[in-house]
Amino acid sequence: MNIIVTANAVPFIHGGADYHIEGLVEELRIRGHMVESIRFPFQFNPNSEVTNLMAFCESQNYICPNGQAVDRVISLQFPAYGVHHTSHVIWLMHQHRKAYDLYPDCPTSEQALLRDQIVDYDNRTIANAAKVYANSICVSERLQKFNQIKSVPLYHPPHAWQHFYNQEAQDFIFFPSRLEELKRQDLLIEAATYLESPVKIIIGGSGGQEEAYQEMIDKFDLTDRVRLIGHFSEPEKFTYYAQCLAVFFAPKDEDYGYITLEAMLSSKPVITCTDSGGPLEFVEDQITGYVCDPDPKEIAQAIDQLYADKEKAKAMGQAGHRKYHAANISWDNVIETLLGPL
Repeated sequence: MNIIVTANAVPFIHGGADYHIEGLVEELRIRGHMVESIRFPFQFNPNSEVTNLMAFCESQNYICPNGQAVDRVISLQFPAYGVHHTSHVIWLMHQHRKAYDLYPDCPTSEQALLRDQIVDYDNRTIANAAKVYANSICVSERLQKFNQIKSVPLYHPPHAWQHFYNQEAQDFIFFPSRLEELKRQDLLIEAATYLESPVKIIIGGSGGQEEAYQEMIDKFDLTDRVRLIGHFSEPEKFTYYAQCLAVFFAPKDEDYGYITLEAMLSSKPVITCTDSGGPLEFVEDQITGYVCDPDPKEIAQAIDQLYADKEKAKAMGQAGHRKYHAANISWDNVIETLLGPL
């Protein structure tokens, strides 16, 4: 097949979305398809940048660009799914969340106008697709709630999924993610003040909250307990996962969350929260990890319990590993589904 994949590119901001996009393109090519990846440059501000890109995407017709036949278009992100093709499949990573679940309680008139424009765009363009999938139940439910559009959840593996492995647990909790408010590293840092066990905290990644989190560590006198390790290599990441006692991942209403899956591939239990969204599709309380209220004291208790009963912690990790593989999370399943009959 000749396939076009459409998505966004946000200058100097890289993360899980890039792994998702690049992973799909690579896996399609491995299977012999001719693939072009078209990524539209996205800017969050000013609002005119958003509306201009919506209009541009909706003007794009990829049925036969420059006389080249295209068999299928697969779109992943807002507003890239506005392009036109008769065999158009949307595999939704997320919408523009500032217009939906992150919409402010007291919006300005400008914010309200932009929200109306985005909702209208989504209602119109997503509904026009031949098939609509979502990368998680959380994203699918959000689309149904706000736009009344049905979609089918379709899971995919994390980047380098085949390289994760397990080793004997050491006494530390691992949390790799961008340092930003929605990821809520502050919950884990504050939880460290209530720990009764000698478990340490390793937080990997960089981002806008790095200085604030370091100030928290200093304020609570946790320099011997909590470490911000910044950037880490892929081999280091695999080792941290393999050797940790458990993985903490409790963002606010996450869409999907590779970290949960990476922990399961490493046979490690996951501590998450009741409002964390995507991770709750995989973490079962007391079975594959702990589901806590977003309360530092309760999180600390979960960590202390893992330390006190390491055999149970090991069993939870093994249960997570089995659950991952039972869910048929594979690129074979993704490609077969996205290229199936319309």
